[in-house]
Amino acid sequence: MTPAPFASALTAPLFGEPQAAAILSDDAFVAHMVRVEAALARACASVGLVAQADADALAAGLARMRVAPEQMSEGMASAGVPVPALVALLRERCGDEGQALHWGATSQDIVDCAHVLQWRELLDLLGQGLAVLLDAMKAQSDAHSGTVMAGSTRSQVATPVTLGQRLATWAQPLIALEADLPRLKAQILRVQFGGASGTGSAVGDKAEALSLALAKELELAPAPCWHLDRSGPQALGAWLVRLTASLGKLARDLIIAGRSEIGELRAGAGGGSSTMPQKSNPVAAEAIVTLAQYTAALQPLLAQAAMAQEERDGAAWALEWLAVPQMGVAASASLRHAQALITSLQADTVRMAAHLDAGQGAIMAEAASFALTRHMPRAQAGSVVKQALATARSTGKSLAQVLGEDDALGGLEDWASCLAPDGTIPASEAMRNRIWALRAGQAAHDKSAATSPQKHETDG
Repeated sequence: MTPAPFASALTAPLFGEPQAAAILSDDAFVAHMVRVEAALARACASVGLVAQADADALAAGLARMRVAPEQMSEGMASAGVPVPALVALLRERCGDEGQALHWGATSQDIVDCAHVLQWRELLDLLGQGLAVLLDAMKAQSDAHSGTVMAGSTRSQVATPVTLGQRLATWAQPLIALEADLPRLKAQILRVQFGGASGTGSAVGDKAEALSLALAKELELAPAPCWHLDRSGPQALGAWLVRLTASLGKLARDLIIAGRSEIGELRAGAGGGSSTMPQKSNPVAAEAIVTLAQYTAALQPLLAQAAMAQEERDGAAWALEWLAVPQMGVAASASLRHAQALITSLQADTVRMAAHLDAGQGAIMAEAASFALTRHMPRAQAGSVVKQALATARSTGKSLAQVLGEDDALGGLEDWASCLAPDGTIPASEAMRNRIWALRAGQAAHDKSAATSPQKHETDG
């Protein structure tokens, strides 16, 4: 339909997200490259490579400068990277102070640093969205702590669970993703400076000091040159895939639970059909699944980008430009849809109760088997329950009735109470609370870490 799904007037409202698109846009990228050049000039001055007055004048001029991406399009096509055209344009505009521009750096230093600045903003946006989603899921989980429904495994009804527990299990991988954010940021928010072949030889013995000064200017972590170490972009891509996949699982479950013949859950506004008036299609949930599959399909490009040749490789490196922005917007759009679905989630408890009662109470067969193990060997208990289920199906009675009316079994347990689906609430609550405790524990850890003295390390 379109070669630009996140910018198309048709598809962007469904698959895109404006804030992430702005963060990852051409305009934002160019502005970050200019910022990196200004920071490099100030860093050069701090280590004595250029005059402080020249660096200050250059940085002041760059701060006022706006460069349109179109001004570098021909240079990009010619050089395969926008930096040579950008540097030429900046030098032309800056005049004499332009001599302090781009000392010792190579194009990859500028591009990678600019990308890292974009990724920092992206992760801040996604982290905020993830926190909002988890807060909404916790509220819904608490509200439905006693809403009993049929749990399913391998597409078959299994044992009762609560909707509150199901929401907690949807949240569990998202809680882990939120907890992983500080480690991810520490891995990818690193300065890039190596010069032509990654040694910084153009600035001689000042290479390390210049790298440290640039890191300070950009508020990034110090690091040796990582031209060939693409573990940072790979880690970012992996986190984005985990995020979209976790949301995709949630969305798939909502699609199933909203099927016409199931109808246990309703979420979102739904979408109409061009020919069937009765339809309310799960558009938002379907979009999340599509975006999860799309993001997962892009991740292998990042693995291939890590297989650069020799000291630098334009072909492999460019794969990151094609993959990461798409993955970032897809993840942000997925969060947007998920928030709308969770906040609008409604349970049809009548449908849920009907599914719990279906099959003459077969959903409680496991509970019956384990209750009988208090009175007989487990294998025998399983056989007894299988026979009782067969009787229930043939007579139309419930499993609890069949066991209660049996002369040998009826007095062993209060079968009506023992096989009541809401008897599983305590177990569901225990597991639900354990899951949410993970987030509470992480929040307490983060608060403690924030108030503790921080140790800053350098790469030296």
